[in-house]
Amino acid sequence: MTDISRRVIGCAIEVHKALGPGLPIEIYNKALQVEMKSADIEHVADKKIDIRYQDKLVGQVTASLFVEDRFIVDLVARPGEVGTGERLQTRAKLRALELELGLVINFAQRRLKDGLVRVLNPDQLKELLEERQKAQQEEYEDDEEYEDEDGEEYEDEEDDEEYEDEDEDE
Repeated sequence: MTDISRRVIGCAIEVHKALGPGLPIEIYNKALQVEMKSADIEHVADKKIDIRYQDKLVGQVTASLFVEDRFIVDLVARPGEVGTGERLQTRAKLRALELELGLVINFAQRRLKDGLVRVLNPDQLKELLEERQKAQQEEYEDDEEYEDEDGEEYEDEEDDEEYEDEDEDE
């Protein structure tokens, strides 16, 4: 994920170097698509995202770019920092698509790095964290007990106590 997002950011930097700030968002969108195509980055422009409530379609929102079926990019071209409103909108789109990562890129900044914001979906991150913790716990439980050649089980805790006793005797 980070490799492809870095590549997209690299493309945005190239567009910004060439065009600078101050143009309409549509120009940056098209220029970024040209740059991403030349970098062999698969994407869909103006990705429509269904918004559902109680399993009923209640509307649609649009992400500027949907990159390699993995994350979205929302483009902005207005003076000022990327604000809470843009972050919330991108986060809502991430939740609707059940994705982890989104980028907001504001081409109106003098330095593009000041207009780059990563937006994370806390719902997806929570699920990932729970999965990792569960896997680590299972791995720990597997390592907790082992058998010797006679088939007798030993627990790591007992071995730790033996070493503690030896340290105390010294």
